[in-house]
Amino acid sequence: MTQLDTVPDVQLDPAQADDGDPHRLGRKRDHSRDPEILDAALAVLSESGYDAMTMDMVAARAKAGKATLYRRWPSKAELVVEAVACMKQGMSSLESAPDTGTLRGDLVALIRPHSMEESARKMQVMGGLVSMLSRDPQLADAVNAAITEPRARLNRMLIERAIARGEVRADADIDTIAHITPSMTAYRTLVQRKPVDRDFLIGLIDGVVLPALGLPAGRS
Repeated sequence: MTQLDTVPDVQLDPAQADDGDPHRLGRKRDHSRDPEILDAALAVLSESGYDAMTMDMVAARAKAGKATLYRRWPSKAELVVEAVACMKQGMSSLESAPDTGTLRGDLVALIRPHSMEESARKMQVMGGLVSMLSRDPQLADAVNAAITEPRARLNRMLIERAIARGEVRADADIDTIAHITPSMTAYRTLVQRKPVDRDFLIGLIDGVVLPALGLPAGRS
């Protein structure tokens, strides 16, 4: 027996393992568990924060081997960036947006239990990333694209539709006003540490968004 024969396979560092193993040549990687792992990463991130989060914690939450994580995501940063990027869900087009005939009606119609729960989860994830946002531009871009921009983009489209039907003046500062709700939601959650409920969101619509567009509040 040679010395090589006496070394068991378990001695190999799983983080260094790859699919180039002769016994696995030509075998495609299985990505079927990626959604579970990414969801586990978001859960750990929102609970522990980025600095305290480890790949071991994610593997345990997802009930997956650490080697599986490292083969797919060589570092914690890469795992987190992809997990955050996968949060880009929900309405992003006028075809799927409410159409009540008025801007206020459309904005109020967006306030639904499911959308509020999803927004709260995104804020928890953002809270876990606060320490890293100023240090990692790629991560900051991913957070902006997944958490802030989807709602701002939808707000922008609703305002543009209101302009098209003559409800809002054409010279309105669409981009700034579209960011009011997501920005204030983030501030209330992360800085003030207060819940974002229906009354708060309607208060923003009637007290800030509509007046900024030159519209009266409280009319549907």
